[in-house]
Amino acid sequence: MYSKKDLKRLSSSRALELLLRQEVPDFPLVLQELQFETKLKKLQIALNQMQSWIVRSGSRVAILVEGSEFAGRGSLIRACMEHMNPRNVRLVALDKPTEKEKSQWYFKRYIASLPEQSEIVFFDRSWYNRAVVEPVNGFCSPEQHLLFMEEVLEFEKMLLSAGTILVKIHLTISRKEQALRIEHVKQNPLRRWELSAVDLNAVRLYDRYHEYQLKMFKLTGIKQAPWQVIEGDVKPLSTLKAMKYILKSVPWEKLPEGS
Repeated sequence: MYSKKDLKRLSSSRALELLLRQEVPDFPLVLQELQFETKLKKLQIALNQMQSWIVRSGSRVAILVEGSEFAGRGSLIRACMEHMNPRNVRLVALDKPTEKEKSQWYFKRYIASLPEQSEIVFFDRSWYNRAVVEPVNGFCSPEQHLLFMEEVLEFEKMLLSAGTILVKIHLTISRKEQALRIEHVKQNPLRRWELSAVDLNAVRLYDRYHEYQLKMFKLTGIKQAPWQVIEGDVKPLSTLKAMKYILKSVPWEKLPEGS
């Protein structure tokens, strides 16, 4: 049975739009989507308020979004940034390093992308590539991985002591769900560009990824910047949970209207 509130939602133009997209009308699914959109909008409004505080206070916020392949990193970042002021928020998704960058101190190219005063930067993968993706796929040597694990906390402590607010999120996914999402992308000609060799090997290397992820959580989580691990099999739920964590992790306050 549906409540009056549910029936009102299902009679909206948005509900009709969602129903028309389906071959067979699925009212529970549409209601679920409408409920998600309502919750999402509230969190997006709060994120905008948080951004206003960051701009006004001159704070610098770096949000590291790590996670398994197709665990929902992109969906989360899009949901967060969708209605933010583009002048004060930025996405960083660095390509593989150039030969010149490979010869430099590992963290150097990330330093250039750190947030300026009054800015939020979302990292779709960050320096933690060297903690998991690179060693699992043989993109760095065991010695380079070990050196990274020895240096990363000192690097982050320097950022924190300089006033940067650091938020670290990791989205996990089950092997079965990951395989399903990769296959779905394979079947969509408009999305095949998303698949790289790393993505195609993800399911086969699932256990190895898990091994390095656990090591990363254990050795690189600190009180001022702990890891928040979020299960991502149900993407809408993981998106909402991660957004709530961001709002909780930044010490902001709502500014008076018109300020």
